[in-house]
This record gives sequence, structure tokens and C-alpha cells, in this order.
Amino acid sequence: MLEMRKRQAAHIEAPPQAPGQPRPNTCCLCWCGCCKCLWNEDRIERSERQTCTKMDSIEAAEEQHPSLEEVLSWSRSFELMLRTLEGREVFREFLRSEYSEDNLLFWLACEDLKKEKNSALVDEKARIIYEDYVSILSPKEVSLDSRVREGINQTLAEPSNLMYEEAQFQIYTLMHRDSFPRFLNSSVYRDLLANRRRACLDT
Repeated sequence: MLEMRKRQAAHIEAPPQAPGQPRPNTCCLCWCGCCKCLWNEDRIERSERQTCTKMDSIEAAEEQHPSLEEVLSWSRSFELMLRTLEGREVFREFLRSEYSEDNLLFWLACEDLKKEKNSALVDEKARIIYEDYVSILSPKEVSLDSRVREGINQTLAEPSNLMYEEAQFQIYTLMHRDSFPRFLNSSVYRDLLANRRRACLDT
């Protein structure tokens, strides 16, 4: 009888939720929603921090504009253009218009692989690069000669962070000799250059 009275009292103190009404502060650790769950609070705060960080990074990216001197320097040095974030983004926009954006993405992936020291991540990144840009089955396959491709195939069993170095140089040379001159004569570059000059005059 005492146990039954306790159950009845608990039922009176905590009335059931209305059908379809969400339970506040409910999570997998606090299914009833009757208390303030620290796990749920931490999850909300973490989500808010991530959202703020993402928005801050987007706003920062939107505010970045290359100077006139930087834009002019790109015409004198392909290497310098590739080493700047703004230069890569503008060049990538041009390559996208020519359906050759994958050349730059391959080059960037190889740069990332060369900096990797963790052997497990080297294996994973090397495999992803092969599947995305070297495999003949990939729609993003880059143009590599048979000798370079064969060399890559021979190193697949034991990947290293430098296994794509020769292939990367081949694609770099292709972009430098073929795509870069057209980029300098494109509306993408010329419009950016004109905008930077106008911005200098306005200031």
C-alpha cells in the first residue's frame, strides 16, 4: 500500500505531457525532461559556438580583397598567384569556366598530402586522390602521361606523402603553360584588375 501511494503522489506531482507537445531539455540521458540537463545545455552552447565561428569565417572571407599590387603581381608570377588564397580563388573561377577546375583541385590535394606526417592519414589521402583524380573511372580524372600514371600505380601498395610529386608537377606545368596565359586575358582577371584600379582612385 505504501508503495502504491508513492506512485500516486509522483503521478500527481508530475502530470503527463499533452499529446504532441515536445518535452523541454529532453535528451538521451534525460528522457523525461523533468530536469535541466547539462548534456543538453552543452550541446546547445557548442552548436551556437560553431554557428558563430562559421558566420565569422564567412564574413571574414567576404571582406578579403586583394590589393591592386597583388593582382598585378599575379600577372608576373604564376607561382605567386597560386600561393595566395585570393589568387587561387580567382584562378579557380576561371578554370571552372573552362571545365578544368579539377587540375587546380588535384594540385591543392597534392600540396595537402605533402604536408601530412601521419602515416594513416597519408594512406587515406593518397587513396582519395587516386580515386578522385587519377583513376580512369573518375569523372574528375586529370591528364597524366602513361609513364607518370604507371609510377603512381606502382607506389599504391605503399603510399607516401610524395608519391604524386611528379604528377603534381606535370599538372602545374599544364596550368602554367596552357591555362594561365588565357586567364590573364580573360574577363575574370581583367574585371578584377579594373575594379582594383577604380578602388584605388576612389580612395
